[in-house]
Order: sequence, then C-alpha cells, then structure tokens
Amino acid sequence: MTLPEVLPFLAGIAVLVVLTVTILRIAEVGLGWLPVVAIVRAVVQLALVALLLSGALTAWWAVAAFIGLMLTTASLTSLRRAREVPRGPLGAVVGVVVGTLVTLGLVLALGLVDLQFERVIAIAGIVSGNAMTAATLAMRRYDGELRGGWGEVEAWLAVGAHPRRATKRLRQIAVREALLPNLDQTKNTGLVTLPGAFVGALFGGASPLEAAQFQIVVLASLMLAGALTAVLATQIASGTALRPVDPAG
Repeated sequence: MTLPEVLPFLAGIAVLVVLTVTILRIAEVGLGWLPVVAIVRAVVQLALVALLLSGALTAWWAVAAFIGLMLTTASLTSLRRAREVPRGPLGAVVGVVVGTLVTLGLVLALGLVDLQFERVIAIAGIVSGNAMTAATLAMRRYDGELRGGWGEVEAWLAVGAHPRRATKRLRQIAVREALLPNLDQTKNTGLVTLPGAFVGALFGGASPLEAAQFQIVVLASLMLAGALTAVLATQIASGTALRPVDPAG
C-alpha cells in the first residue's frame, strides 16, 4: 500500500477507536486508553508479521521459531492475568503451551492442514491465541469462584480432602464458563457469524468449499485447544490449598 492509500485507512481506524473510547468513557467503564494502546500495538505487530511472512519464513526452523515467539507472548499474557491465583501463572503457561502444541501436532499429523509455511503459521496463530483466551478466562473465573466459595473449600480440606477435590466444583464452573463463548460461536457459525478464517480464505482466493473446510478444521482445533488449556490450567492451579492473593497486596 502506498502512503495515499495508508492514510485514509488509518484515519478510518482512528474514527472507530475514538468512538470506542468515547462510549466506554461515557459508560465510566474504567478502561482508560487501553483500546488505543491495544489497536496501536496490533497495527505495529501485524505490520511486522506481514513483513516477516512476506519473505523471511523460508525454512521450517524459522517457522518453529516464530511459533515459539507466539507461544511465549501468549503465555506471558495469560501468566499476568493469573498471578493472583496460587500456582496460577504456572497453570496458565502450561495450559497455553500444551494446549497449543498438542492441538497443532494432531492437526498436522492427521493431514488436516497442508504442510505449507503460511498455513502452519496461520493455524498455529489461531490456536495459540484461542489457548491464551481460554487460559485467561478460566483462571479469572477460577479466581472469582475461589474467593466466593472459599468456605466450601475449607470445609472439604477440614475433612482431609485433597485441594483438587476441594476445588473440583469451582474448577468445573471456571472451565465451563471459559469455553461457552467459543462453543456458542461454533454452533452458530454460518448463521450468526462468518468467522475470520472462512472470510480470509475466500479473500485469499480459495473456493467457498475450501474455505469452509479450513474453517471447520479451525473450529475443531479451537475446541480441543480450549478444553486442554482450561482443564490443565485449573488443574495445576488447584494443586495447593492456598487462598488467592489479595489484588491490593
């Protein structure tokens, strides 16, 4: 894109972001300039990724390194969101890494995605991003359930139950609530939403049938990665009888 093409595009994006910030400020949500920071980071990072994908990824070791970078970033993001839960950061990191790598390995081993640099990177990015979201949602909900249901946990512990048994119901709630948004979107795909992978494949020149096939692979991968991540993260975090850290501490 040339400069005369980029400037109107950025101006249009700026309008959307300004409206977002204005709405949130009027509603007194308290997110401040986070939407602006988020979109600026996204623009810069996607520009760098586009440059990288346009010519730098010409070997599998480079693809592996790029996937490692994505996993590191996703893990650090989830880790920060889980730091108030004892063993939460460890659970979030293990959940994201294992959930992503197991899912990606199965997708490639089963031949669901062609072994091409761009396609492997695409599915890896989608899966790692979903694993990050699943870990964040599960750990935040688990944190809330622990704080609200600590009396129940203490009662179980008092009769000699293992911490994982004492928190079982709370973990189940956290995992279920973390996965429901993605499951709702999956079951309404094509009726309520046209997912990004489907639309992106169409824009990339794929036939509608090929685009639908790729989207189905993505949806099934997201379900597996999300389930693995949320279950592992909360399982690891529940291995201790410690109460969540006070956010003010």
